Amino acid sequence: MNWVQMAAAAVTGVFALHGAPGPAGPADGPRPVAAHSQTRAVPVAPDRRDADVRLSETRPFSLLGVTWDDPRARLTGTAEFRTRSAVSGQWSGWSALDADDGPGDASARRGGTSAVWAGPSDGAEVRIVADPDATAVLPAGLRLDLIDPGQGAPGTPVPPAAGSPAEPADGGTGTLGAVRPAITSRAGWGADESISPAAPQYLPGGKVKAVVVHHTAGSNAYACADAPAVVRGIYAYHVQQLGWRDIGYNFLVDKCGTLYEGRKGGVDRPVLGAHAYGFNTETSGIAVLGTYTTAAPGEAVTSAVARLAAWKLGQYGVSPTGTTTLTAGADGTNYFGKAWTLGTRISLPTIHGHRDGYNTQCPGDALYAELTRIRTLAAQATAG
Repeated sequence: MNWVQMAAAAVTGVFALHGAPGPAGPADGPRPVAAHSQTRAVPVAPDRRDADVRLSETRPFSLLGVTWDDPRARLTGTAEFRTRSAVSGQWSGWSALDADDGPGDASARRGGTSAVWAGPSDGAEVRIVADPDATAVLPAGLRLDLIDPGQGAPGTPVPPAAGSPAEPADGGTGTLGAVRPAITSRAGWGADESISPAAPQYLPGGKVKAVVVHHTAGSNAYACADAPAVVRGIYAYHVQQLGWRDIGYNFLVDKCGTLYEGRKGGVDRPVLGAHAYGFNTETSGIAVLGTYTTAAPGEAVTSAVARLAAWKLGQYGVSPTGTTTLTAGADGTNYFGKAWTLGTRISLPTIHGHRDGYNTQCPGDALYAELTRIRTLAAQATAG
């Protein structure tokens, strides 16, 4: 028996139910939906250069990620997964897990890849290989985390009144008041608030100076009706598996253009997120569900991101086609090789991609290429 077989035989699993559904509300009203998680150790080779595990039988899950002990460590290499459909019984092809998204909350207990929507599944396999050109080995404590976001039919969100203007928020001037778009509340997507009891935090300067656009680096194959479950899965992964105080993004957008409230604290307030390491204290983050490295976002996505960015920036009198100066909260390097140190003042567009402020491919080449159009649409929404 080789080391992989021996390690696989010793793999242990834990199944936990985190939180419980709250009291039932009206039949058509929103209600919390509890998530379930399973964690399995991923055996690592003695030289810590590769790791893999195959789980032929699991409890039902729909979203997965790989995590490790040190929240500040990075997985330098490749991580791939495949899953077995609980509907057809067939195994999927291999897909990549994105491990370059950066640290999250200061409260984080573990590091991890992005969470990926796999759809209803009952089996999983993961293989991880360290970068052959890197001296670093794989992080310690590798673990496969499987999330069942729970079943439920949250209530339909009520959009704001047609033509309602942006309202000045904390520190805001409201001079560029674009109309607030309809945003599905946390209750609307079934957030179980019991798993995230910490009070919300707000930007220390009280002003959103820029919007950072992300993609979640998950599957694009989800049905739009499943988007609330995808958001719940990301929420559970961030909070229960990584140890963050709440979901990292301020807002999320599905491929059909529906907007979702992310981190709690009020959509019209300058909530402190955990989406752009070094620049969280002056920005708001919008994440599109899916991967947009080669797949181009549809018009519904670009329009939704533009309308939301126009409204959010407009609360503070910030032009969506302008630039702003942000102060780096940590040493950093972006995707294009530009480096800076803590306290450096950096000029960036008021709507920019995650890769502009961190060394990551996010939000993907195809979505990044749409940022100029998004800025133009946002300016039109502001003018209109």
